Amino acid sequence: MAHPKSRISAQRRRKRRTHHKLDIPQIATCKTTGEAHIYHRTYEHDGAVYYRGQVLIAAKEVATSDSED
Repeated sequence: MAHPKSRISAQRRRKRRTHHKLDIPQIATCKTTGEAHIYHRTYEHDGAVYYRGQVLIAAKEVATSDSED
């Protein structure tokens, strides 16, 4: 089993980990809807699911019933 010969100081450890950070995700704007979204991901706009400007899943039509009692 690996065993360090000497202790690594906190400063040395932190210097090594300075590059272990997340990148800022790239944001795209859809040409069809104008919605901002992350590249290569589906996104929802007005109840419909879009990918690359095309509708994958259409929005459900909500039927409003005008009941007069």
